[in-house]
Amino acid sequence: MIDHLCGEVTHVGLDYCVLEAGGVGYRIDATPQLLSTLREGARASVVTEFVVRQDAMLLYGFATTDERRCFQLLQTVSGIGARTALSVLAVHSPDELRLAVANEDLKALQRVPGIGKKSASRIALELKDKIGPPPTLSVTTPVQAIDENVLAALIGLGWNEKQAYAAIEAVTDTEATTPEILRAALRHLGKK
Repeated sequence: MIDHLCGEVTHVGLDYCVLEAGGVGYRIDATPQLLSTLREGARASVVTEFVVRQDAMLLYGFATTDERRCFQLLQTVSGIGARTALSVLAVHSPDELRLAVANEDLKALQRVPGIGKKSASRIALELKDKIGPPPTLSVTTPVQAIDENVLAALIGLGWNEKQAYAAIEAVTDTEATTPEILRAALRHLGKK
């Protein structure tokens, strides 16, 4: 119903902002990514999602349409409401969420307050075919060049996705086998 709002930012709180548009101040519950870009007194354009519940009408704001799309998809998961979906996007960017879902990285999903193992499993299962593929890390290294088995092993050993990708990217040799890439990536990570 309300796709976006343009106007003056009159207040920025910890988890919301107030945007005055057309003489009306709209309270918008928002992601930290959006709130970090807003300044009181400045004009802004905010991508929004209007949610109507039995007891309230709420407006959620996002930095990008991709964030809003992920917010909408998260709410299709059984047991995930708007507040929890917003919490997921406070912890993970849309690309990080896609990567966690594609790799079924339940630990990454469980870093979100309120998401336990069961909810993380549902998110990974129910969004796998909906959310889209994870992004490429750089122009020179497409996702298919990254050995997924090495990535899963490094994540399983406790490194986050970004660290694991960076290590693999730093040591990948097209002629190397999976065990060789894993050993090289571990040596690389051990130096840091």
